[in-house]
Amino acid sequence: MISHLSVGSNDIARAKRFYGPLMELLGMRVIKDRTTAIDYGVSTFAFSIETPDDGKPATPGNGVHIAFEAQSREVVNKFHELALQNGGRDGGRPGLRPKYDANYYAAVVVDPDGNKIEAVTFVSR
Repeated sequence: MISHLSVGSNDIARAKRFYGPLMELLGMRVIKDRTTAIDYGVSTFAFSIETPDDGKPATPGNGVHIAFEAQSREVVNKFHELALQNGGRDGGRPGLRPKYDANYYAAVVVDPDGNKIEAVTFVSR
């Protein structure tokens, strides 16, 4: 299951003007609007436009990651472990990400081709 998709932007205000009408047309609304990101969805966010966390300019691919929904924190931990065992690089060790949500527990890895992927759960155990 995919939790959410994100794409990079160097100008969130411009991205909001572009994506706002498109997301509304598709039945989504703004879930969270920040200076560094805007999240769209129905009840929880499914699509996000963000400035890259590494501080570099957004380009196709930089700022983009795919997040897969995990059933538990144990699954997130295992996801990270298996990815490293199979040629991936650490992009963010398993742990809470309170800047997103108090229960946002995730791990990020970079696959052998450089793609950023994440496992995430909001389950509190």
